[in-house]
Amino acid sequence: MNQSAMGITVMPVENRTDLRNFLAVPHRVFAGDPSWVPPLFVERLDHLSTKRNPYFAHAETRFFTAYRDGQPVGRISAQVDRLRLEKYRDATGLFGFLDAIDDPAVFDPLFAAAGNWLSAKGMQRMQGPYSLSINDEAGLLVSGFEHPPSVLMGHARPYYAAHMDRLGFQKAMDLIAYDYDGLAPFPRSMQSMVNKLKQSGDLTVRPLRKRQLAEDLTILIDIFNDAWSDNWGFVPMTPAEIKALGNNLKWLVPEEYVAIAFWRGEPAAMAVTLPNINRWIADLNGRLLPTGWAKLLWRMYSRAPEAVRMPLMGVRLKHHGTAIGSALALCVIDTIRAYHLGRGTQRAELSWILESNEPMRRVVERIGAKPYKTYRIYDRAIETVAP
Repeated sequence: MNQSAMGITVMPVENRTDLRNFLAVPHRVFAGDPSWVPPLFVERLDHLSTKRNPYFAHAETRFFTAYRDGQPVGRISAQVDRLRLEKYRDATGLFGFLDAIDDPAVFDPLFAAAGNWLSAKGMQRMQGPYSLSINDEAGLLVSGFEHPPSVLMGHARPYYAAHMDRLGFQKAMDLIAYDYDGLAPFPRSMQSMVNKLKQSGDLTVRPLRKRQLAEDLTILIDIFNDAWSDNWGFVPMTPAEIKALGNNLKWLVPEEYVAIAFWRGEPAAMAVTLPNINRWIADLNGRLLPTGWAKLLWRMYSRAPEAVRMPLMGVRLKHHGTAIGSALALCVIDTIRAYHLGRGTQRAELSWILESNEPMRRVVERIGAKPYKTYRIYDRAIETVAP
């Protein structure tokens, strides 16, 4: 499939050279942007590997790169996720990995290529960006451009949103990222609630156990799938995706980066944090060779990270809307907060939280977290375009 317009040619990714061109696009788009952090090429290649990323076991994808004069100037992906379709039955395909120079002649044929491919798969609408799913990088940055992205969060130029509007996309949902100064104490009433719960004898909070990793992963994902089951856009993680998450946690984080709360003996809440490795790799230009790997290892193990991100936090559905539920959320946050403060880490990004999740937003705002970035999910009916 080729889409040509105004000297732009859009080509599907067919081989390793094409894939490297696809991955090179952000380096051109974000040249001169001090906030952008080049991702590690090796990690992106792993993420897009159909052999190593378990996402591809339940999804079909196509990647497209736009070229001008032989140079990559834009990219997009199109995904049909069978798990999502089974849950929502809405004939909606996904798009992601959206990056392009500020030119309608680039954006338009990219979306035409993605839309045509999705339409050929029977899809009637397209939604995104997801790179690759809602459990990966999700949403288009629409505010907070001056702040570098946290680990596994996206970045964009301000003009992206204008092109989305011009192309007829509508907001489906906003995802909010919060900046949290861990030095700020909890409000007295909330700290009292946490202390009361901890002293009740009904609560136990412990870290992840790497020697019992499979068992603890089952607990974490069972809480996650239950806690998030009613959330907008939720798609449960598969056993293979859970195993991949465990492998990442095993080498990336100490056990105390994870907290699991048990209420009267039952796993009831959890929270997971990750070091914000983007601060460690920002000057590596995406490459570990020849010396980048040594810099990264030294930065990882010589001292605590300056900041962390909390990508996962959940309380079992039956506790939602109750005082116990709020207290459980505060307890896992407080446990991880105490650990990180003890090591010298003082800031965290709590992300993301659905714009519509008002109970959780109230909790994190009451402990002093401030919304500082907004990521937007867009959707639109698919408009097929003749090649």
